[in-house]
Amino acid sequence: MSKERARRRAERLAVLEKEKAARARKVARRQRRREVVRKLTPRVGRPGRIYRSSTRERIGMALVPLLAIAAVWLLVPDVPLRIVLSIMIVIALPVLVVLVRGRRA
Repeated sequence: MSKERARRRAERLAVLEKEKAARARKVARRQRRREVVRKLTPRVGRPGRIYRSSTRERIGMALVPLLAIAAVWLLVPDVPLRIVLSIMIVIALPVLVVLVRGRRA
């Protein structure tokens, strides 16, 4: 009688081990699939630092140089000097943005 119980218990344990192994494989497969999907899907949100600026800051970064160029074209009488000053404003714009917003912004 005890040999029969031991045999049945061994069969039950073998079945449980098989189910546990199957569950572990299923979980591992699901995790691998999730990792692959996570790597392949594009991230939501905008990477980069310039996009962290507010709408007002972006408008200001576009409007201030345009106003400066307009002032140059209205106040400076010499056309070659106007062109040179306009080019200098456009070239100096990234430097001014960094100085105004800070390096870490």
